[in-house]
Formats: sequence, structure tokens, C-alpha cells
Amino acid sequence: MKDLLRRFEARLAAVRLPSRPVCATLVVLCLAFGALLGHVTRAIPARDAHPTIELREPSAQTAKLPQTSPAAPTPSSEAEAGEEPKGKDSSGAGGKAAGQAKSDAADKSQQGSGPQEESKPAKLPAIKHVFLIVLDDAAYAEVFGPESKSRYVTHTLEGKGELLERYYAIAHQQLADGIALISGQGPTEQTEGDCATYAEISPAGSASEEQVTGDGCVYPSSVNTIASQLSAKHLAWKAYVQAIGDGGSEASSSCYHPALGAADPTAALGLPGASPTAGSVASATFRNPFVYFRSVIDSPACKADVVGIEGLGSDLRSPSHTPNLSYIVPDLCDDGSTRPCAPGKQDGMLAAEGFLREVVSEILSSKAYKQNGLLAITADEAPTTGEYADSSSCCDQPSFPNIHASPAPTAGNGGGEVGALLLSPFIKGGKISQETYNHFSMLRTIEDIFGLSHLGYAALSGVSSLSPSLFAASG
Repeated sequence: MKDLLRRFEARLAAVRLPSRPVCATLVVLCLAFGALLGHVTRAIPARDAHPTIELREPSAQTAKLPQTSPAAPTPSSEAEAGEEPKGKDSSGAGGKAAGQAKSDAADKSQQGSGPQEESKPAKLPAIKHVFLIVLDDAAYAEVFGPESKSRYVTHTLEGKGELLERYYAIAHQQLADGIALISGQGPTEQTEGDCATYAEISPAGSASEEQVTGDGCVYPSSVNTIASQLSAKHLAWKAYVQAIGDGGSEASSSCYHPALGAADPTAALGLPGASPTAGSVASATFRNPFVYFRSVIDSPACKADVVGIEGLGSDLRSPSHTPNLSYIVPDLCDDGSTRPCAPGKQDGMLAAEGFLREVVSEILSSKAYKQNGLLAITADEAPTTGEYADSSSCCDQPSFPNIHASPAPTAGNGGGEVGALLLSPFIKGGKISQETYNHFSMLRTIEDIFGLSHLGYAALSGVSSLSPSLFAASG
């Protein structure tokens, strides 16, 4: 054993250790390798003890999923009149979830967006030209519903646009609603009677929401309208009034209105039970709300901006000549009312059909519409008598300070459900919305489009602009 131990000690003494610099180098290399190994170990995620693995074949739709989606809708290049409608989807409150899901699924399929949720525009599109056609004394069912006698509206136009089923007038009669549409003012007793005497409002007091109080129907020059708002921003507007000036004392057909303080014989033509024999006068002053504001009639521009319907065609030839707002009203023969303008003539939507075919086709084929236009078709009020009599309202409509007489002729305090149809390159056709809107909403929307403040009752908290979700053009 001792001999074995001596041989081991001799061999150990013969072993040569590395020099000190070599030892130091080896130590540094070991430490670096240890640090690298620790970093790699931390980068590997911890695995579950029992991982779940889902095996699924990619769908064709997922395989075609685009990397980006458009930030905002782009207008379609063509809007042709005469095309037959596509199927309608309901996106309103009644059955809204199912209807919206169906609409969203169709949109995704068409746009190739796969399982991603369709993005809605956050604000109204860049509309530059608004066309507003206002029919007269016609309920939703008569104009847009299955009872409508206008196949052009129900079989062609509704397939191209978005139908606002729950859109309401705010009062009876026609003049009160026209004034609401362009100024946000509530009715006076005289405007609810279509202003038999063309008299200024007196004593012209004030109430909340910029409301002018008093008796009469011609508003003082201090009261703004959408016309004065647009003019102040150097934007153009026109009222195209069919047969304006017919039966009037002025030779000119532009900016016609009775003399201040004078009786207006055309006012009786809008009242229920008006005699058709009086319809030899096709135009009525109350169909043109702009001439009930001193800020308009006292302006030299009135004769250039309140004109006959024949001026629309020439203005549509170029976007630069097309007004930013075109307010369009047919005469008593073509306005959609069931009151005939003369014995033996057609009435209602049968009479309005020819007017709409001509005017709407002209608008839809114009460059101003195709590039960035919006066309809205509605009626000023629902009837006060007959099968479709209606005085319902929406949108937290207030009690109007100038109305002190008996309640409205039918149950409710509004002008009834009249509906509205929107057509635009920014709108996907064949859809129905059941969101609630009224004439103040339409005014508010036009103001929002052009960056204007909200006038009168258009500023009410219960009044909303048309939803940006309505403007989702097909790709």
C-alpha cells in the first residue's frame, strides 16, 4: 500500500498545470458560456403540463383575407336610373340584431373581409352636394310602403338607397314643416294654417332654443336659415320651385311672394277639402319656405336663388354650377298629395311619378351627384284626415311656444310618419333603417355635412343627425 501511494505521488508531481494567463482565459470562457446558456433558457416559454392543440383547415375566405381594409367608404362611379332593386335588409330596432347580422355578413362576403368585423365610418362622408326633394301631404305608406302607387319609387329607387322608415314630420300644415326643415323654428298658429295673410311675426319675442315667439308667419331678418348659413360660408344654395309665380301679381318667376300684409289666396289650396276648381293655380306660396324669412326676401340674391324648376337642368351640367344645397319642391299637380290640382287630373303618387322620374334621373346622372352627392326624398307632413291620417312624432319633440290653440287634428302633437329615402354613391342600396329621425334631424345633418352650427330645435339633445353607419358604400 505504501509502495502504491509513493508511485501515485510521483506521477502527480510529474503533471504540469497551465500557466496563470491560460487559467484566467479558461475561467472567462466558462462564465460567458454560462451566461449565454441562461439567456437562451429564459427565452423559451413555459409549456403547460397538458397543452391543447386545435387542428383546423384554413377556409377559403380566411386564405383570401386582405392585409388592410379601407379607412373610409369611396363613392361608386355610377348611379343609373331604371335599375331594378336588390333585396332589402332591415337594420332597425325591431329585429335589429338579426337584420344587422345578416347585413354585416353580406358586407363581409362582398368585401372579402373574412371573419373580421366590418368597420363603420366614424363621421359623415365628404358630401359636397345635397339634393332635398319635398313632397306634400303624404304618409310613409303612400310614398314608400306597399300601398304606394309609384313603382318608380318602390321598385327602382328604394333598391338603390337607404329607406328611413321612422322619419317624422314635426307639425301640420305644409308651411310649418318647410320652415322647420330650413331654420329649426317651430310653428306659429299662422304657419300651421299655411299663412293666409303674409304678415310679419309680431311682437317677435324670443324663447329658448332660438325660437321666435309671436303671431304671424314672416320671420325677422335676425332669424337665420340654412340659406344664410351657407351664404356666410361662401357656399351656394337654391330653391327650385315648380311653377313658382303662377297666379301671382309679379311677372318674374323668381323669389315670388305676396306683399307684406296682403292676403295670400294660394294658402287655402293646402287646407283639407280644398276645392279642385281652385287648382288652376298650380303653385302655392306655402310650398316655398324660404320666402317667409326677411333675411332671404330682402336680399338681392333672392331672385337668383329662388327659381323655377326649369333652372335645375342647366345647373346640373357642371359640379361647379351645382349648388351645395338644392331644395326641390313640385307644384300642386305633382306633389304627391291626394288633393287633385284640377278636376279629372291624377293625384297622389301617380301624379308625382312623372315629376320624380324626370328630376331624380337628372340628378342621378349628374357629375355633382356621382362624385359626392346625397339625394333625400321625403314629404312635408302626413295627412290630417282620411285613411293615413297621422300626427305622431319622435325625438323628444318639445311643446312649441307659439301653439296655444286646440290640439292637433289627430292624436299626437307631430306631423306624422312620412319616411325618407336616401340615395348617394356613399350608400349601399336596398336597406331599411328604423332609427328615429325628423325634419330637425335632416336640418342638423345638412349643417353637419357643411360644418355649420345647429339652428333652433336642430340643436335639441333628443335630435340626432343621420347616423354615419347609413353611409357604407359597397366596394
